[in-house]
Amino acid sequence: MRLTVNGVAHDVDAPSDMPLLWVLRDLLGMTGTKYGCGEGMCRACTVLVSGRGVVSCQTPIEQVGGQNVVTIEGLASGDELHPVQEAFLAESALQCGYCTPGILLTAKALLDRTPRPTRAQIREALSGNLCRCTGYNKIVDAIAEAGRRMHPPKKPTPTRR
Repeated sequence: MRLTVNGVAHDVDAPSDMPLLWVLRDLLGMTGTKYGCGEGMCRACTVLVSGRGVVSCQTPIEQVGGQNVVTIEGLASGDELHPVQEAFLAESALQCGYCTPGILLTAKALLDRTPRPTRAQIREALSGNLCRCTGYNKIVDAIAEAGRRMHPPKKPTPTRR
């Protein structure tokens, strides 16, 4: 099967029902995607498939063929961090970091569809992502800041007289 991960096509020799998580980690060596509960309940394994957050532990690779998969390794552009990553650093929204890849990708998906979400919208989007360190307030702050970084208010155009 051919998978496109972080913009790079990969030919993968695996059963079509193999979970995407194991293809990413074991076959492609992308260990940033974390195994959490294995049941899709903690969302530590969240990746983006065509811009939508999915739990990779429950998603067979046959469901992602022909679509672009983005993992945490593909969020930054070379040495340039994505605004969501920058905001997490600026707001000290990282603790142990285990849940962080899934939360960062969930945040990116939210900010791509809702440029300046309210705190309630951020909390709703994150409602399935579990953080054992309970850093939720800083995480919400960081996502709000990332929205401001990604989508600054438009400056009014001066009118000519």
